[in-house]
Amino acid sequence: MIYTVTFNPSLDYIVWVPKLTDGATNRSEAQALYPGGKGINVSIMLSNLGYASKALGFSAGFTGREIERLLEENGCDAEFIPLHQGNSRINIKIKSAQETEINAPGPHIPSEALNELFQRLDACGPEDILVLAGSIPKSLPSDIYEQIMLRLRGHKTRIVVDATGDLLKNALKYHPFLVKPNAAELEELYGIRCDTMDKIKQGAMRVRQDGALNVLVSLGKDGALLIDQHGRLHTSPAPSGTLVNSVGSGDSMVAGFLAGYLKEQDYAVAFRMGIAAGSATAFQEWLATKAQVLKEYQALKEYQPLKEYQPLKEYQPLQTPSQTSPEFPG
Repeated sequence: MIYTVTFNPSLDYIVWVPKLTDGATNRSEAQALYPGGKGINVSIMLSNLGYASKALGFSAGFTGREIERLLEENGCDAEFIPLHQGNSRINIKIKSAQETEINAPGPHIPSEALNELFQRLDACGPEDILVLAGSIPKSLPSDIYEQIMLRLRGHKTRIVVDATGDLLKNALKYHPFLVKPNAAELEELYGIRCDTMDKIKQGAMRVRQDGALNVLVSLGKDGALLIDQHGRLHTSPAPSGTLVNSVGSGDSMVAGFLAGYLKEQDYAVAFRMGIAAGSATAFQEWLATKAQVLKEYQALKEYQPLKEYQPLKEYQPLQTPSQTSPEFPG
């Protein structure tokens, strides 16, 4: 089973305004309401691609109930822990000449609700994948990702971390199965410039050396780069298309990677499926369908033929005790 955790889910209220004017009454020409949050996006895209998952998190009030309903409507198994005070947040996204977002803080999460989440995660085993994605609300400890990874260390569960800054950096020592930074996040992580492919590769190698098994770097219109757990470098351009909406593209890439890997146990296939899913979503108003993803996957196969990827000359295998311990996946 694939589990996703979204600590701060939202209802995303999207409005299209032809011309946004500050200090005036603006009228939208269209609107949409979607469940939001990185883990939620991963679960919905997995469902679109035919893979079941359990979406875990916290829900509060009428907005929380609506998030769960929309998840179920999109084919996901939502097992959110109810909070008895407050409401799950509503994020407003205004589409105009420029995109403007107003993100709410989210409800307080008490310790007893967090302990209930821990108990549910204790069910994770060696055949499971856990996706920890996105930011965390202020009411939770800043090391919550580390707490979860340490708690599950003996379970041999493959853990995906899609986060930024210290959330990501501090998780690396627990050897996540997959991390997915972009170039800007690599720069933030190590204080380096990532303005060329060579520098991006060096940054990804550093993440790999610090503990991640697979490092998938999303590069937007320039495609992506992967250093897999065998030390092989994969690169690919992105499919051509018109950017419509970047929200959820990175989450779709994670879901596509997992779907490709589970289907073929092949990192080259996983890499290509990740790019296809991320790109297909970028070309839509919301998360892409399976047909849209497979269309981009086929386009990638046509101009980027499958080939053997050689180990990087600079690559050195991880030298840690965890490589031979039961909790090290792979």
